[in-house]
Amino acid sequence: MAFRLDFLGFFLLFSMSAINPFGQIKVLASQRKATTLRAATSPNTLTSLNNFSPLAPRDNPAILPAIFPCWMQTVLTKFLTALLFTLTLAAPALSATCSNTSSGFDAWKADMAQEAKAEGVGEAGRAALLGSSYSKATIAADRNQKSFKYTLQKFLSVRGADAIISQGRAREKKNPDFYAGLEAQYGVPAGVLLAIHGMETGFGNFMGDTNVVSAIATLTFDCRRTDFFRPHLIGALLLVDQGSISAKSVGAKHGELGHTQFLPGNALQYGQDGNGDGRIDLTNLTDALSTTANYLRQKGWQPGLGYQEGEPNFAVIKEWNAAKVYQQAIALMGAKIDR
Repeated sequence: MAFRLDFLGFFLLFSMSAINPFGQIKVLASQRKATTLRAATSPNTLTSLNNFSPLAPRDNPAILPAIFPCWMQTVLTKFLTALLFTLTLAAPALSATCSNTSSGFDAWKADMAQEAKAEGVGEAGRAALLGSSYSKATIAADRNQKSFKYTLQKFLSVRGADAIISQGRAREKKNPDFYAGLEAQYGVPAGVLLAIHGMETGFGNFMGDTNVVSAIATLTFDCRRTDFFRPHLIGALLLVDQGSISAKSVGAKHGELGHTQFLPGNALQYGQDGNGDGRIDLTNLTDALSTTANYLRQKGWQPGLGYQEGEPNFAVIKEWNAAKVYQQAIALMGAKIDR
């Protein structure tokens, strides 16, 4: 849209370049002395010295034919001037430009910081963005997601499904009231939450080692999925403003946060203060699992209904992760934990 408006504005400016504010131009012709002519435009020609009006004085010939009187020339000139001005105002500013390499990242950050400011990001959030670094580790991880291409059995083996099921059962048995409380509040059974927790971070044993803001900024700058990650970048910066994370917070390679690896935009939208301390902290187990259960419930989880393939809640597991093999794994492990 911006290109079309800019092009039209340029065309109109070019078409009017021969017109001065008083409706006259000076034309130099090889067979005439410099003569002041009344300015006008034609739908088909810019200026034509052969298109004189027979009614015009010979020393001041009109460019337009007789059907375009002088008053119309003035009106047309004013109309085109107003139109050009309007189009100039209507053309939106160019957005920050993505790249598939690290080149231009610093300039992009400055542009993105201005866009973030316009979307309500405060000084702390913008400072975190400007202080971020291009993450080569994030790009490498984004280009190399092989495990989602495995068969289900291979995926379960690589992810340690048997250990997740065993530890999940032990955790539920150790703290049954906590998981029962989550199910009572959100309708999501313990098995699903524990399967996700085990799959994402090994029950909190490894929540990542990559700077969150740098990771999300890099993925937003990268042209492959800019539109997908941009809302999560804004979310991360707003979380910095709120104090939920800092410019130094670390997470997974794609900027996921906490025990169950929430992307920042989702953390901002679905985050729950499960322990009631007045702050949403996804490195806290209670906050993290409350947020996970809330996310699934808000995505349509129906309490008491099944979540295996073909059952109503399997569609909600799809909202957690787009890879079918991951969805199948969560459903199968969750059912075994809940037995």
